[in-house]
Amino acid sequence: MAGPPTDDQLTALRLDLTRFDQEHLLNHWSQLSLDQQTELYNELSSLDLEEVTEYFQRTVREMNTAGEKLDDKMEPLDESQCGSVLKSNDRELTGYTNKSLDEIAAGKVGILLLAGGQGTRLGTSYPKGMYNVGLPSGKSLFQLQAERILCLERLAEQRNPGKSGKITWYIMTSASTVQPTKDFFKQYDFFGLGSTNVVIFQQGTLPCFTFSGKIILGEKHKLSRAPDGNGGLYRALRNEGVLKDMKVRGIKYIQLYCVDNILVKVGDPVFMGYCLTKGAECANKVVRKGFPDEAVGITCKVNGHYQVVEYSEITTKSSEARNKDGSLLYGAANICIHFFTIDFLESVVMFNERSLQHHVAKKKIPFVNDDGEIIKPSDPNGIKMEKFVFDVFQFAKNFVVWECERDEEFAPLKNAEGKPDFTPTYCRNSLLALHQKWMRIAGAKLINDQGDEAKQMGSPAGENNNNDPGDNNNSEKEYTVICEISPLVSYAGEGLRDYKGKSLQLPVLLN
Repeated sequence: MAGPPTDDQLTALRLDLTRFDQEHLLNHWSQLSLDQQTELYNELSSLDLEEVTEYFQRTVREMNTAGEKLDDKMEPLDESQCGSVLKSNDRELTGYTNKSLDEIAAGKVGILLLAGGQGTRLGTSYPKGMYNVGLPSGKSLFQLQAERILCLERLAEQRNPGKSGKITWYIMTSASTVQPTKDFFKQYDFFGLGSTNVVIFQQGTLPCFTFSGKIILGEKHKLSRAPDGNGGLYRALRNEGVLKDMKVRGIKYIQLYCVDNILVKVGDPVFMGYCLTKGAECANKVVRKGFPDEAVGITCKVNGHYQVVEYSEITTKSSEARNKDGSLLYGAANICIHFFTIDFLESVVMFNERSLQHHVAKKKIPFVNDDGEIIKPSDPNGIKMEKFVFDVFQFAKNFVVWECERDEEFAPLKNAEGKPDFTPTYCRNSLLALHQKWMRIAGAKLINDQGDEAKQMGSPAGENNNNDPGDNNNSEKEYTVICEISPLVSYAGEGLRDYKGKSLQLPVLLN
């Protein structure tokens, strides 16, 4: 609407708000300018009150059962559903890779990136994907990931001469990160991927509620809103036309991941190849849980449906349960890397999205009081509702998991320097340790300033440690072996044979 509502329109809106016990949203109407009245009317009119209040009621029911333990409803995945890089031989791994590269060459693969978060905990206000952890190359997370996609495309074309299929990169942002993300990619010319192959879209938001079910006014003419969680992806795929775009491009397979993992194998051909071999419609890549009470979600069955269960939802007895070989019974830790067929994704988006449960986040939410003043509470006063991206596992009939090595594929950036784990230093060290490992496997020697071969450093990512994977001696110490390999040189350690038997003076930066 271009102007303020008519009296009849305002009366109809008041009746609608009263029906859902939200008439307080117009308490300050008479104090608003015409432009503010128009803005508030448009926002309230576009709101599906029946839907959002239903979401709240369901969320409250979930709040009331929070803390319930799921042990009696849980069972581990069948062994036949669980693949592992450590339990696969070279022939199998090569087969998985080649199967995926063929699909990439045919243009049938898309990648979904969840990149809605700002770097608030890192002390920045810009999108986390723009963050530079201090690598010798100075590359941001976005650039590292873009170059891994370019390398995958090159590997696929090398295997399929004459076929230069492109991978479309779909990037979901939030209201606060969408424009900075677009500007950043334009500034760097989409890192060579081409503007048509990078699709940036925005997730939705939901109103915040008080504990008693009232929608919160953040300003006299604006609702208080929050992103609808990474599970808001599925609604955004429909509302933003992304699913339609995927189908038009002929995409058949999707891999999804989160932006903060500096080691992520974007579009991992081994993972996807395993999924294709198993005929899976949905899959989760996992790492082995480091110790029983590690604060990670685990993948299992609940009441016969696949699910990620948070560590707080099981008892110590279940978290410590072991298999005959001594491994944890519930040890498949979620790292938010998923695989979907486009048919499965479409069924979720079109038929199942609305039934996904919202989860509760109790927050301190600024609000407008009866006098029109904005109050910033000192204690949680309301809830934000969000969906989780992995909650769609429950709809899968053919589901598998693939276990990778933590020190090769998972090092998330969460906290600012000085915190005990998941800092920029931790991420930088994890990448440098991995690249040092690649060079040693290739047969190269890394020589320090004293002319000695540099010692192999322990992995900061902490695989096989009995401590928190981010809380160990290497997580905050600067790596002395500075060896960085551009993703344009090697995607996952391949293509380094020319360095066999060579001695390289540190620091090493292979571009």
